[in-house]
Amino acid sequence: MLHVALTGNIASGKSTVAALLAEHGATIIDADRLARDAVAPGTPGLAAVVAAFGTSALTADGTLDRAALRRRVFGDPAARATLEAIVHPEVRHLRDAAERAARGRGDRVVVSDIPLLFEAGLADRFEGVILVDAPEAVRLERLMRDRGLSRSDAQAMIDAQWPATRKRSLATWVIDNDGPRAQLPARVADLWQALEARAAHTTRPPLPDDATAADTSP
Repeated sequence: MLHVALTGNIASGKSTVAALLAEHGATIIDADRLARDAVAPGTPGLAAVVAAFGTSALTADGTLDRAALRRRVFGDPAARATLEAIVHPEVRHLRDAAERAARGRGDRVVVSDIPLLFEAGLADRFEGVILVDAPEAVRLERLMRDRGLSRSDAQAMIDAQWPATRKRSLATWVIDNDGPRAQLPARVADLWQALEARAAHTTRPPLPDDATAADTSP
């Protein structure tokens, strides 16, 4: 089984590439979904968040108020570190379980979609890294158009991540998403051929039961 990571700065089109890879047959492990599962109602993760941040971190129906919590930790390194110390181990366990399940099924190509892969120091955990990239001006416009953000808020979100040039130098494969969406399927098809070729020559032992790699934030 080949297990690679998929990453990309905000508004790069990473989610679209993940969907196209899934159409080709890749198994996608979505870090954002795992982060939500880690703090779902009734989980130890949610209980720990409430213990640390109080019931103001919950919505009226008892689910995590992600927007309120995001505002709480934004610009507060200590609060963010507290949140990450709760969520990261839970997400890590969920990802390890998903990888074991994929290996048990005999899946050939598994793609872990992790937005902050490089920032979290996780790249070495995988057998390759796919980076989806687009020029900063294009991503800024997408954030304002698609998410209704002000220019200053959109720029702040972009500035919070590593610059794309740094990530490009560390990636195994780069998908440029600097034009219309119609360009992407052909580029992803070429990438899929490369992944299948790599998978045909990859042998990797299963994760140990006590794997303890750090994880990215939700």
